[in-house]
Amino acid sequence: MDDEKTSQNHIQGLERGLAVLTAFDADRPNPTVAELATATGLSRPVVRRVLLTLQRLGYVAASGPHWTLTPRVLSIGQHYTATHALTELAQPHLMRQAERTGESATLAVMDGNEVVYIARVPVRRVLSVTVSPGTRVPVHATSLGRVLLAWEPDERVDEVIAECGLPRLTPYTVTDPAEFREILARVREQGWSLVANEREEGLISLSAPVRDHHGRVIAAVASSTSTGRTTPDRMREEVVPVLLETAKAISGELGHERG
Repeated sequence: MDDEKTSQNHIQGLERGLAVLTAFDADRPNPTVAELATATGLSRPVVRRVLLTLQRLGYVAASGPHWTLTPRVLSIGQHYTATHALTELAQPHLMRQAERTGESATLAVMDGNEVVYIARVPVRRVLSVTVSPGTRVPVHATSLGRVLLAWEPDERVDEVIAECGLPRLTPYTVTDPAEFREILARVREQGWSLVANEREEGLISLSAPVRDHHGRVIAAVASSTSTGRTTPDRMREEVVPVLLETAKAISGELGHERG
C-alpha cells in the first residue's frame, strides 16, 4: 500500500529535472545534451525538454551545443540556509573557532551516503580542495564523515560500505572494512575524529559531533589545515579542545544538555 501511494505521488518530470540539474558538476561544467543523457540515463529528447524548461525558468543557459548553470541556481542553497536554523545559529560559533585556531571552520551533515557542507568560515585556501557550502565529500575518508557515521547503527554502516565501498583516494586511505569499523568505534569512544592524508595528501581535518535535544548526532563541525602548517599531534593537542567547545556550544543551542 505504501509503495502504491508513493507511486501515485511520484512526479516523474520533477525527478528528471533534478537529475539533469545535479548532473552539472566539476567534471561536466559545460555539458552537451549527449553528455547529460549519459550521466542521467535519460534519453536525449527528454534531456533537451528538461533543459529548455530550466532555461525558461532561468536556471541554465545555452552556448551552442553546450549548457551551463546560471547564478539563479545559487538561490536554491540560499533558501536552505535561510530556513534552516542550524546554519544560522552555528555561524557565530564557527567564526569564533576560526579566529581561535587560525584555520577554516566547517559545519556538515549527511545527505544519503555523502557528506555535504552547509556552513563554512574560510580562513585560507586548503590545498587544492574546493570547499564551500554545498560541497560534497566522501564519508569514509573524511573526519566529518566518520563522525557522522560513528553513532549510526551497524546496519547503516554496513549499508554505506556496501553501496559506496571504501575507494582508495590516496595511498593512506583506509579501505579495509574491518579497520574502518574499528576506527568508527574509536571515534565514538574519544568523541572526535582526525584524518590526515586520506582524502587528499597533505590535508588534515579534525571533526566533532553536534547533537540535538534528543542527543542524536545530526551534524559535525570541523577544522581543516595542511601538513605544511601543523602536524596531527599538534592538532590533537591544540585544536581538539577548541573544536569540542564549538560542538558543545552549538549542541547546547539545539537543546542538548551540557555534560
